[in-house]
Amino acid sequence: MLAKRIIPCLDVKDGRVVKGVNFQNLIDAGDPVENAKFYDEQGADELVFLDITASHEKRKTILDVVARTADDVFMPLTVGGGIKSLEDIRDLLNAGCDKVSINTTAVRNPYFIRQASERFGSQCIVVAVDAKRVVAGMTFEPDEPWLNWLNAPDLKETRLKVPSNGSPVWALSTHGGRKMRRLDAVRFAKKMEEFGAGEILLTSMDRDGTKIGFDIELTRKIAETVTIPVVASGGVGTLEHMREGLVEGKADAALAASIFHYREYSVKETKEYLKSKGVPVRL
Repeated sequence: MLAKRIIPCLDVKDGRVVKGVNFQNLIDAGDPVENAKFYDEQGADELVFLDITASHEKRKTILDVVARTADDVFMPLTVGGGIKSLEDIRDLLNAGCDKVSINTTAVRNPYFIRQASERFGSQCIVVAVDAKRVVAGMTFEPDEPWLNWLNAPDLKETRLKVPSNGSPVWALSTHGGRKMRRLDAVRFAKKMEEFGAGEILLTSMDRDGTKIGFDIELTRKIAETVTIPVVASGGVGTLEHMREGLVEGKADAALAASIFHYREYSVKETKEYLKSKGVPVRL
């Protein structure tokens, strides 16, 4: 069995690491490069930077952070946030990241994932699936133009359908969970795999920052639907939560932020705990 990966996540705003609950009430959590070096020394398998206030004007900030990080650490680095074009991907890869994580642009134009994987290779294209459990009264943004099936008949299956038997379904969200899309998160993840994504970064927006554990049902559902690696994210508060996401949730990697940032647990402690529970990890 392949070793499970442990991945700290750094939410970066204006060149600083921040952390909040459900992307709200953000507080400063340090310098991203110093954080990266710390996690590299601890034995993290990879690192994720999410540029949560990305814009064209501020892109140079994250490019500088990536370049400085790549100079100092040697673990794989994934960067997401505000990626809108093939040029954005090229700039980030040239700055030193190994993979890019794409969310909103994948929803607005799913065929962009196909274009990106054909240009740069599936191995560096991650689709970030931010999923939220559908509840009564949930409001959705207007449909994207491609949801006109005359424009994209091969994407018809991704449209959200709420079953009459009450089985849980998850809708896609964008903009840090603030905007809901009438798309089935599980079916969309499968379609992204078909379009060339090499990995799914799955975040439960219901659990993000809550420390009550991963949405295991959601994680397992997507892990069983796709054949590419799934990174579980959203809700880690204990080491047992990490084990649950990797074992019961069947994820290939577990991502966490605040438990690492605030030194509640170290990456080394996490791996030692997982190994004691029979989970294969790299020590």
